[in-house]
Amino acid sequence: MPPEPAVKRCVAFFDAQNLFNSAKNAFGYAWPNFDPHLLSRAIATAQGWELVEVRFYTGIPEPSDPRNRFWKNKLAAIGRKGAFVFSRPVRSGREKGVDVRIALDVVGGALRNEFDVALVFSQDQDLSEVAREIRFIAQEQGRWIKIASAYPAGSANSRGINGTDWIRIDRPTYDACLDPKDYR
Repeated sequence: MPPEPAVKRCVAFFDAQNLFNSAKNAFGYAWPNFDPHLLSRAIATAQGWELVEVRFYTGIPEPSDPRNRFWKNKLAAIGRKGAFVFSRPVRSGREKGVDVRIALDVVGGALRNEFDVALVFSQDQDLSEVAREIRFIAQEQGRWIKIASAYPAGSANSRGINGTDWIRIDRPTYDACLDPKDYR
């Protein structure tokens, strides 16, 4: 087994809709009020990791939907803070392509040695295949790589992504990372 690096570079990957729905279920919030920079920094710091990048992925409702303005404004603010932002239109009430993009970016980042830790804010079990691939890449490259899933403690789904380290976000930590702006 390769040695664990002294400094662990962490990239945070946000499945925004998954995190929002989990936080809504666990804490009762009615809109996505988290600040991805604050939340990823809080989790990375608590784990002893060095946060090097924040990546944010979400579906956006069609322009006639009142939530469209919220997401456009929030994504613009997140991008101005330096995060990579990926969005896709929601079609027939379903978000398509976001999980695939996250999976591709996690695997691609591992192959390019962009991080030692992939911190995925999601509980989507579709991403468990990524965890298997990360272990394969680590073995192939002879290096230490970790993948962790972070999610609100107390959500109906009390499990992280299979094959990852699970990091439960408690209410005080989540509340300390709220975005003070209401983009609605």
